[in-house]
Amino acid sequence: MKAEAFAELLGAEFYTGVPDSQLRPLCDYLMDTLGTDPRRHVIAANEGNAAALAAGYHLATGKTPAVYLQNSGEGNLINPAASLLHRQVYGIPVIFVVGWRGEPGVHDEPQHIYQGAVTRRLLDDLEIPSFVLGPETPEEEARRAMEDFRPLLAAGGSAAFIIRKGGLTYGKKTVYQNRHTMSREEAIRRIAAAAGEKAVFVSTTGKASRELFELREGWGQGHGRDFLTVGSMGHASSIALGAALHRPEARVWCLDGDGALLMHMGAMAVIGQAGPGNLIHVVLNNAAHESVGGMPTAAGGLDLPEIARACGYPRALTAETPEALEAALAEIAERRELCLLEVRCAIGAREDLGRPTTGPQENKRAFMENLKRLADGR
Repeated sequence: MKAEAFAELLGAEFYTGVPDSQLRPLCDYLMDTLGTDPRRHVIAANEGNAAALAAGYHLATGKTPAVYLQNSGEGNLINPAASLLHRQVYGIPVIFVVGWRGEPGVHDEPQHIYQGAVTRRLLDDLEIPSFVLGPETPEEEARRAMEDFRPLLAAGGSAAFIIRKGGLTYGKKTVYQNRHTMSREEAIRRIAAAAGEKAVFVSTTGKASRELFELREGWGQGHGRDFLTVGSMGHASSIALGAALHRPEARVWCLDGDGALLMHMGAMAVIGQAGPGNLIHVVLNNAAHESVGGMPTAAGGLDLPEIARACGYPRALTAETPEALEAALAEIAERRELCLLEVRCAIGAREDLGRPTTGPQENKRAFMENLKRLADGR
């Protein structure tokens, strides 16, 4: 179904959400027609944030908003869906548009398999009826589903369209860019080289973990020094904090992304309060949700080092050229203290960028064994 027709079918005048690759046709259409006018379209920090924004819109206008998300974000959505929107609480209607990663019977990455299996069940438990829209779904069926949802929405309930791969199309593909020139992969290569053999890395979901994996492959190294957070977006820094606090002999580097950082930004305050001297929190900031199409994040206009200092990080640096990055890494090497390093990167990755060939549990075991070796002084 064409994204234009789908948007007309929904009839929403306000959209908010977190981008998803399955929903890229809709996201590109929204960027082309609404841009980031905050009165019409807000790219949220996380899915719960989007639900709350939608609630505020309804309270102000009496109209029904649309919230888009990948199904992996249902966890962030559950709290406001159950305790704010639900008809037994405030009865605030929302139309959810959910990209279905890990659909049963469709090959996908490991982090999506369980989430894909329980996607409809979670919506059912929240009493949000859903309609599945796939590439073969007649447009008339989708329109009938929307008509069936209207009485529920009018009564304060919510409804969802679950979008299968290829369920939406759009004739244009928006190209997203920024002014920075250093690639994320080059930044990761320089950081990993400077960190040394006894460093361990916790990398965020998305292309950063894929690039780190391929970097180790190219260097002929094992993968035990890296924990690849392939799911659980926004939580890599908290995983790194837990590891750093309990393995003080290891120097723990967190490779975070700007979208992931924004998703659970409160973690920075907790990290600053704990203050582990063996944690370096790197934010690879290209101001984009690159892994799911490139839509912008709010991080392009933020002073992340100043935020880190306000959260209690004793040192916070920024770099946007290879030379500045090398200087920052040399400064970090001289001190053992909690540090945030923002690296401003270009949008884009190699066309032939692969995916990890080891599974999550294999990665976990190798990482734990490496941490134990470091603890034993080996």
